[in-house]
Amino acid sequence: MNQPRRRGPIARVLVGVWDAVNFSRRLVLNLLFLLVVLLFVALLASREGAKPLLDRTTLVIAPEGRIVEQYSVDPTSRMLARAMGQPGPGEIQLRDLLRALDAAAHDDNIERVYLRLDGLLPSGMATMREVAAGVRAVRDAGKQVVAYGQTLPQSSYLLAAQADEVYVDPMGSGVPLEGLSSYGLYFGEALQEKLSVDVHVFKVGEFKSAVEPFILNAASDEAKEADLYWLSDLWQRYLADIAQARGLDLGRIEAGIDGMADGVAAVGGDLARYAQEQGLVDGLMAEHEVETLLTERGVADEDDDLGFRNVGLDGYLAHVDRNLPSAMASRPQVAVVVAEGTIVDGERPPGSVGGVSTAALLREAREDDDVRAVVLRVNSPGGSAYASEQINREIELLKAAGKPVVASMGYVAASGGYWISMNADRIYADPSTITGSIGVFGMIPNLTRSLGRMGVYADGVGTTRFAGSFNLTRPMEPDVGRLIQSSIERIYGDFVGKVAAGRGRTPEQIDAVARGRVWSGAQARDRGLVDDLGGLREAIADAARRVELDEDTYRVRYVEQPLSPFAQFLSGFGGSRLGAALFGDTAFARALAVRALPEMERHLETLEQGMDQPAQGRVRPMTYCFCPTF
Repeated sequence: MNQPRRRGPIARVLVGVWDAVNFSRRLVLNLLFLLVVLLFVALLASREGAKPLLDRTTLVIAPEGRIVEQYSVDPTSRMLARAMGQPGPGEIQLRDLLRALDAAAHDDNIERVYLRLDGLLPSGMATMREVAAGVRAVRDAGKQVVAYGQTLPQSSYLLAAQADEVYVDPMGSGVPLEGLSSYGLYFGEALQEKLSVDVHVFKVGEFKSAVEPFILNAASDEAKEADLYWLSDLWQRYLADIAQARGLDLGRIEAGIDGMADGVAAVGGDLARYAQEQGLVDGLMAEHEVETLLTERGVADEDDDLGFRNVGLDGYLAHVDRNLPSAMASRPQVAVVVAEGTIVDGERPPGSVGGVSTAALLREAREDDDVRAVVLRVNSPGGSAYASEQINREIELLKAAGKPVVASMGYVAASGGYWISMNADRIYADPSTITGSIGVFGMIPNLTRSLGRMGVYADGVGTTRFAGSFNLTRPMEPDVGRLIQSSIERIYGDFVGKVAAGRGRTPEQIDAVARGRVWSGAQARDRGLVDDLGGLREAIADAARRVELDEDTYRVRYVEQPLSPFAQFLSGFGGSRLGAALFGDTAFARALAVRALPEMERHLETLEQGMDQPAQGRVRPMTYCFCPTF
């Protein structure tokens, strides 16, 4: 009988490696399948066995990260990041906060709201004022609101001030009110002298300061004048808001800020005690002391970490969603399309604005017969002029189809963010919205001198005087500069003309308040750039009135890019009790949520765009505002 042929040593190694790989592949696939099955069973169990919301429940709102209009990453990435203990995006949707506060104000089972604000990051003044209005509505409904933080910086304090009682940790820094500022990094000397990079700038508008960091070492007088004007308006409104909420004299608050050094020294350097003496907080307590207080006032729950009967934001929203009447699905819709982030060409994921992708969402609303009106929620400093115009064209098509469009400006709707808003039937802005900045610029860095220092030179031939003129390694010819400047001026003229047509004014009237100048929402309203002062609720109500829909006869639908089935599953699981337990936020995620130099990152991205476009034989006209976040 023939013996089986024995494999050689190399063949045995290769077969062994293949068997190991094959085994690993099967193991991983089986584990993934098992995980999906377990998650699916757990989700069903959590939904079927979810505890009902009992009376005298405390709604705990403890936001971690920034308040945004739209998540910047998909549910799958968020859930997997939490599962692996990695820092997530640190985002809370504004719509979720407002929906929870609105429901809590009318929910007999919610006895009070507990605001735990340590993890909240700066999210924009106008955004915080919308949430503050929601907190006031809870108080006006007779529900108690208690706010606590180890320290309450001014970005968070606007919310805390709306509470019945405000507490800070005695070992914290109290309420460090410092005022508003707009400081940035300037790379003029670094680029031109140190790196020998020549930055060619083309713009219209002496107040269009977005290009200044690349060519100057300090802000221009025009930029400082404009920035101080709108910053002062925001600051005075902020002080008035907290003075009204806390029942304090405005002059006393201002005096307390100006005399902070002497005042803190007088109380032995105790910042928390100084905040209490100034009337900004009601008491000094450690976290466990506040929890004990809430336990005594509410219903004790020994099985809960906080010690009292409570529900978190995600759990409460899941409860609210479960109790929505089924008849809501058949109601006519007011659609909300979110435009948040820098406006760029092409397709972009949620949490950013793409000329193609955002226009597609507006087109979807236009073609949907159930959608009667549209609210464009804008939270953008601008970007590509071409992408902005793509979105603007869809706005015009919506109006031509008989569907009114109302623009609702978030904390910033400037430059390109204003471009996409200008043709709405009505524009709403918070008084502290950052808007305007109607101007255009283009920028081309040139590396000729930089390469020359290393002994590298460019040479060759071209068939016309303009062939290769956008090559970053060749000096820019004067005629090329004139060509680009002419194009920038034409786009600015188009911008001003479109604003004038949309606002019912002359181009000269718009030019007088344009030229790249930034305004607060209240200042923009006074200058005819905004129609009304109000937030998202007011814009949605206005859109509904325009199609004669009463308050209880329509539903609000966010038109967004669809999630995959698995992403929808993870999103639902994340809102369950088991999902929250498995994928809860970590202190590590919170600690790494703030980037060290966000302004530098934005500047470098803009410089990169300036280098990328000439390489493709074109210059991208930009309508952008480097607007700070508070």
